[in-house]
Amino acid sequence: MKLGTLKNGTRDGQLVVVSRDLLRAVHARSIVSTMQDAIENWAEVEPALRALYDALNAGTAHDAFDFDPTAATAPLPRAYQWCDGSAFLNHGRLMEKAFGIAPVPDFETVPLMYQGASDDFLGPRDDVPLPSEAHGIDFEGEFAIMVDDVPMGCTAEQAAGHIKLLLQVNDVSLRAFTPLEMKKGFGFLHAKPSSSFAPVAVTPDELGSAWKEGRVHLPLQVRWNGEWFGHPNGREMNFNFHQLIAHAAATRRLRAGTVIGSGTVSNADSSVGSACIAERRALEMIAHGKPSSGFMRFGDTVRMEVLDADGRSVFGAIDQKVVSASP
Repeated sequence: MKLGTLKNGTRDGQLVVVSRDLLRAVHARSIVSTMQDAIENWAEVEPALRALYDALNAGTAHDAFDFDPTAATAPLPRAYQWCDGSAFLNHGRLMEKAFGIAPVPDFETVPLMYQGASDDFLGPRDDVPLPSEAHGIDFEGEFAIMVDDVPMGCTAEQAAGHIKLLLQVNDVSLRAFTPLEMKKGFGFLHAKPSSSFAPVAVTPDELGSAWKEGRVHLPLQVRWNGEWFGHPNGREMNFNFHQLIAHAAATRRLRAGTVIGSGTVSNADSSVGSACIAERRALEMIAHGKPSSGFMRFGDTVRMEVLDADGRSVFGAIDQKVVSASP
């Protein structure tokens, strides 16, 4: 099942069911109005949403219309909690090697995770407004999950049943702030502005065999200003989403609608490219002693999309421009 949210002048938008091919949609308001309401009442509303999805794919849904990604906001426009991990250890190892960063204790056994801003997620075609090019504007291609209510102390084995939806993310980063905020040891703030999401969230069964072991076994296609940038595969995620849930829930409950990110998708084979500029710069540092790639400028575009084995878009594409937030 694929679900999206259309802009309607409210902060939470209107939930819609979207066809498997992402071409058609139908309002879900006869069942539930918003994504937050749906995830909070998942057991009750999922059967009716699935029935509507089946009808839409069969061409029998009443009042279906063409799905327009430009009218979509993030599937969940604002969340009670956004926890982003760094589950691809290859990325961390490259950053350590390139920039002489001291290894993080328990790097290979305990996931890294920060709590980011979740009150203002951006849609897949929204411009990304930012204050200054001097802040080191970067994109980060990630996968994410949305959970229902997760109890404190949930184990990784128990966590699998709490994953209701999968998402695709551009976790925008401002690299000039990163080393300063890391040194303070109090978590990111300025370095992590609003993240952007692909048009639809999908239930894990939509991925078939590409969803296994708590990982998305598909490549994330990334293009910067129309040029290929990378297509790293989610299968090399060292900490899977079950482990990330258990880590986040170790000392707190996770309320329905919590979104947890994988961190930058990163593969050991550098020929597949990267999902963020910082990693490309790290590879350039290692190879040549200095980076040759700059960060994003106002007017630059980034496109991210996941295609299945048959070449069909899974989540729809993030296709955005970075713009000045100044008046």
